[in-house]
Amino acid sequence: MRTAYRTPARQPRSDNTVMTKRIFSSEVMLPGGWARNALIEIDDTGNITAVRADQKPGDAELAGGPVIPGMANTHSHAFQRAMAGLAERMGSPDDSFWTWREVMYAFVRRLTPEHVRAIAAQVYVEMLRNGYTAVAEFHYLHNQADGKPFAPRAELGLTHLRAAQETGIAITLLPSLYAYANFGEEPLIPAQRRFATTPEQILGMVRDLRDAARDNPDVRLGVAPHSLRAVSPAMLKDLIAGLDSLIPGAPIHMHVSEQVKEVNDCLSWSECRPVQWLLEHMPVNERWCLIHCTHVSSTESERLSASGAVVGLCPTTEGNLGDGIFPLLRHRERGGRFSIGSDSHVSQSPVEELRWLEYGQRLTLRRRNVIASVAQPSVGANLWREAARGGSQALGRPMGEIAAGKRADLVVLNPAALNLEGRSGDTLLDALVFAGNHDSVKHVMVGGTWVVRDGHHAHEAEIEARYRAVQKQLQQ
Repeated sequence: MRTAYRTPARQPRSDNTVMTKRIFSSEVMLPGGWARNALIEIDDTGNITAVRADQKPGDAELAGGPVIPGMANTHSHAFQRAMAGLAERMGSPDDSFWTWREVMYAFVRRLTPEHVRAIAAQVYVEMLRNGYTAVAEFHYLHNQADGKPFAPRAELGLTHLRAAQETGIAITLLPSLYAYANFGEEPLIPAQRRFATTPEQILGMVRDLRDAARDNPDVRLGVAPHSLRAVSPAMLKDLIAGLDSLIPGAPIHMHVSEQVKEVNDCLSWSECRPVQWLLEHMPVNERWCLIHCTHVSSTESERLSASGAVVGLCPTTEGNLGDGIFPLLRHRERGGRFSIGSDSHVSQSPVEELRWLEYGQRLTLRRRNVIASVAQPSVGANLWREAARGGSQALGRPMGEIAAGKRADLVVLNPAALNLEGRSGDTLLDALVFAGNHDSVKHVMVGGTWVVRDGHHAHEAEIEARYRAVQKQLQQ
C-alpha cells in the first residue's frame, strides 16, 4: 500500500531540469553551527542541494520554526511496542532480562502478519511525531507460530516495508539470523522456532526485499546476526560474504554484551569476551553497529572506539531491562561513535533516549554535563549532533546533517512550545533534550516530503484504530 506520503524513487523531469523545493527558517542547525535566515534547497529526488544563510524568504515555503536534522532510530523491534508494560509485574525476586524474555516468547506466539503490520505502523507514526525520520528494523520474527516458513519467505520483512511506506518513515531493514539458543551451537528451544533461520534464508530475504523496494531511496537493506550466542562463526562468515555479493558494504547490526550471563557464557565458550571475540575474528569496521555493549572491559572499549563501528545505545530499554550502562565518556573521548534506538519501545522519543543517555553517565560518574567540553559546552546540542551522525552511519543512509548531498530529513521545532520559549541556538537543543515533551516537534520531513504537520500524521487516526483493535485481540 502506498500513500501520498511515499512515492517511488523520483526522477528528473523529461526536460532534464530538476524541480526544487525551497524551505526558509530563521534558525537552522548546520554541521558547524547555527545559520540565521537560511534557505534549504531540495531537489525532486529528496536530496538537499544547497543551504544558504542570511537570505530573504522570497517565495520559499516558511518552515514555521527552528529546523534541526532528523534523528535515526538505530534499533527497533517493532512488534514489542504492543507488549510494553506487560512485563512489569514481579515473577521472581531475581527478575532480569532472561525472565522478561519469557514474557516476550509467550506474547510473540500469537502474532500474525496483520498484527505485525498494525503494530509497526503505529510505532513508526509515533517515531515520526517525535522527530525520528528513519529506523533500523532489527527483524527476527520470521516464521509462523508452528515454525513453518511463510510464503513468501520474507513475508514479515515485507510487512515492515509496507508499514514504513504507509507511514513515510525511511527504513533500513535488517533480517536477523537466529540459529542457536546459546554458544556452542546449542539447539533452539520450541519458543524460538518463530526466529529460526539459516544464512541462505536470510540472504534470500534480502534479495526479495531489494526487489520489493525498487530502488526507493528511503529504503536500505542489511543483515543482523542476532548475537554471538545465536549464530556460529561459520554462519557469521557465510552471512557477511553473501551480503557482500548482494549489496557490498551494507550495514551489519548485532546484539553484543548486553548481559553479564552472556559475557560469562562467551568466556566459557571461547575464553574471550563478546566484543573481544568479534574484534579478533571479524572485520569490524564502519559498516558495523554493535547494539548495547553494556558490559565491556576497558580494553574492549578502547579497541571498539578505534574500529570505526557505531555503538547502538537504547537507554530506556537498557534501563527497563536492567541491562547496565555503556561507558560512553571513555568511548567518546577516544573518538568512538554512537547512536540511539528505542529497541523494545517503552519510549518512542529520541529526546527521552538522549536525556537518559546523559543521565546514566551522570549517575555512574556522579557529575553533571558529561557529554560536553570547554570547546563544546552544550550537552543537548552535542547529543543530538553526534547521535544523528552515528545513526546515519549505522543505517547506511545519507542523513543526520542539514547539508548538500544529504537526504532532506528535517525536524521543525515548535516555537510555541512552553519549554522552548525564548531559546535559540544550542540553548534550544539543551531545552529540547532536558525539558522537552510531546509538543516540541511541529513538522517532520522525510526525503523531501512532509510526513508530520502541526504535530499530526495524516493517517494517524486510522493507524491508531487498527492498533487498538489488534491490542484488544491480543488481550483476549
